[in-house]
Amino acid sequence: MEVSEKILHESFHTSRIELSRRALKKNIRFLKKYIGRNTIFSSVIKGNAYGHGIETFLPLAEECGVRHFSVYSPYEAYVANKVKTQESHIMIMGETTPDVIEWAIENNISFFVFSNKELDDALVAAKKLQKPAKIHLELETGLNRTGLYDEYLDQAVEKIKSNYDFIQVIGTCTHYAGAESIGNYIRIKNQTEEYNRMVATLRSVGLDTGICHTAASAAALTYPETIMNMVRFGIAHYGYWPSRETQMHYYQRNGDADNQRRKDPLRRIISWKSRIMNIKQVKPGEFVGYGTAYMTIRKQKIACVPIGYYHGFSRTLSNKGYVLVRGRRVLVVGWVNMNMMMIDVTDVPLVEVGDEVTIIGNQKKQHISVGSFSDMTSYLNYEVLVRLPEEIPRIVVD
Repeated sequence: MEVSEKILHESFHTSRIELSRRALKKNIRFLKKYIGRNTIFSSVIKGNAYGHGIETFLPLAEECGVRHFSVYSPYEAYVANKVKTQESHIMIMGETTPDVIEWAIENNISFFVFSNKELDDALVAAKKLQKPAKIHLELETGLNRTGLYDEYLDQAVEKIKSNYDFIQVIGTCTHYAGAESIGNYIRIKNQTEEYNRMVATLRSVGLDTGICHTAASAAALTYPETIMNMVRFGIAHYGYWPSRETQMHYYQRNGDADNQRRKDPLRRIISWKSRIMNIKQVKPGEFVGYGTAYMTIRKQKIACVPIGYYHGFSRTLSNKGYVLVRGRRVLVVGWVNMNMMMIDVTDVPLVEVGDEVTIIGNQKKQHISVGSFSDMTSYLNYEVLVRLPEEIPRIVVD
């Protein structure tokens, strides 16, 4: 029997992730308006599109008008290149080895150059293919991670100017050291000034710096002066504020500080759902699951859900995490297992095997956010999202 995609998604897997088309459209519309029509919107899809799934998310983002995508690794670029349309462009922000550079040049993919070794490798590949490498010069402005500076930048400039037929500077970029926190204000301000100084120097010696891009979500939303020619939007276009500080700063600057809930312009795209696989009546005074982590205090209905820490539901949520069943918030009881967890459904009327379990998202009037996971596990929103395994099917819904 041939297995259809619908059966595969609905029956073969123990859960599914739904992506809301409507929510993504709203987020992109808001962010594009915020940065202005002349600024390029780059969708950052590293970390498997922040857990949303590159192969599903990228075509959805294209539907919503995005034509520029930023990845971290060459493998992410490879996956993205398979599903993108011809009009879209991919930019690699991480390391590129000689083999990758050759493949990138052949496929018109641009990439960051943050060392002279990468620049040398790009020149070798470009000369071999007789086709220019499209690069973004990454400048070291104070993050002290990757980036060209001082004599290394001078050497890179000389190589580029001597090889204009083989090196095309598409952009000049940097990355900020924690723009999501106002505590880093001075550091961000210094980085911005250093970047502007370095770009002015490059232009003064005749180098075309291409598009200037420094801001990711946090910088763009907190420091408008960092928006420049392109913004690399990650967490924000998935519907999350980079931090509470970023959100409050936006509200205060736009006069919405007293009306946050109604005027939040960002919508969560992702929902994560599973189902009840078994229900059992357990007597008072019985332990549930492995060890002695949870004991029933009355006659209780305990349901099993085929989701565990292998799927990204942290073991630290044992006895304190919640999910939604029939519009009610129910407690995770006992230890979260590798592939299963137990929930207390004693007070859920008419509950039965096969009922939908919402792990992240809305059910009737109740909601469980990624933020609630973060609060209970000490993980960032980013961490919770990227821990969702690639094998869970991603499905686009309205």
